[in-house]
Amino acid sequence: MITYLKKEWLDDLTARKEQVIAYRRYLHQFPELSFQEFKTSQFIFDEMSKLENVVVTRPTETSVLVKIKGGKPGKKIGLRADIDALPIEEDRDELDFKSQVPGAMHACGHDGHTAILMVATQFLAEHAQELPGEVYAIFQHAEETPPGGAKEMVATGIFDDFDFIYGHHLFTPYPLGTMDIKAGPNTGNSDLYELTIYGKGGHAAMPHTSIDPIIIGAQILEKMQTIISRKLNPVNAAIISNTVFQAGSIDAKNVIPSTAFLSGSVRSNNAEERQIIAQEIDRVAKATCDAYGASYQLDYQWGYSAVNNDQATTAIVKEIAEELFPGQVTQLPISLGGEDFSAFSDLVPATYIWIGAGNAEKGYDYPHHHPKFALDEDSFLIGLQMFVAVAMNYTELAK
Repeated sequence: MITYLKKEWLDDLTARKEQVIAYRRYLHQFPELSFQEFKTSQFIFDEMSKLENVVVTRPTETSVLVKIKGGKPGKKIGLRADIDALPIEEDRDELDFKSQVPGAMHACGHDGHTAILMVATQFLAEHAQELPGEVYAIFQHAEETPPGGAKEMVATGIFDDFDFIYGHHLFTPYPLGTMDIKAGPNTGNSDLYELTIYGKGGHAAMPHTSIDPIIIGAQILEKMQTIISRKLNPVNAAIISNTVFQAGSIDAKNVIPSTAFLSGSVRSNNAEERQIIAQEIDRVAKATCDAYGASYQLDYQWGYSAVNNDQATTAIVKEIAEELFPGQVTQLPISLGGEDFSAFSDLVPATYIWIGAGNAEKGYDYPHHHPKFALDEDSFLIGLQMFVAVAMNYTELAK
């Protein structure tokens, strides 16, 4: 029998919203950067260790895993929240819970994710006898910094035999209450490149005696854009954003420099075309440098792969969401943002969704990673209900 969420459970979760807010505001004041979440993970560990019917462990130095063994037979599933912050100085002096750590801020909502999962874990532990299977609350470190905490956690082998892993992201570009749920690619492959061009410096009045890395770099940038327009299938999403071009000195305007440095971000949502882009950047750099007698060094950094939502598990999550939040579920275009939840979705069937947390009337419409970023805390109850409903209903719906 499908329970979704009983009325008494919904009432109970609604009453716990203030606890979510309290946890979130505490965490917001004490942000920690990727791979440095020592106090954050200790706080989670201590709070979760107060619960009955759980086993609390540390798969890595700054992550926490909470196992809840249900009283009914069922699947082995994970509920994931990321816990790290960003190197950003917060610009919201009006908050009484503003970050107290100079140069660090929860500017992506991970404090909300963490608080929601903490309270969901409390609820599930208290209702363990009604819970099917085994549920693991995954408090994952270092989502913001490649190679990412998810990859490090997956490398432990703990998740190899999981049946399903679910996660969600509070997202201010979407209005409060909107839920984006779709199967297939959900985020982008997110890679970086660094290219150094080695030319030959000289006098600006005698360019024929030099090998000008600025001219070479400019041509490389222009040719890179044709990789997207002429080498890839136009129905697939991809972009090369060249964000850095450094050469010469502002104090030496009559000097042609010896080197130029280019760098940028590469996004795609197709695994084969991800490889093509990397190969083509190298080919373009080599051909252009060879034509002028220059040399180059390319450092191509493979980042997070695209999150791919499993068809079957995503259908289940969508059914749960539509039951709980009728009329609020939609399917929005694919984002090329990076998300290291992909380490889980590459391993086992997984679903990752977006929950609207924006509210322009309250001033909660700044983009993620902005110094004025803020969440509408009314979105927390949606995330809480989704974590609990997935845990309680997945086994039955997966039959």
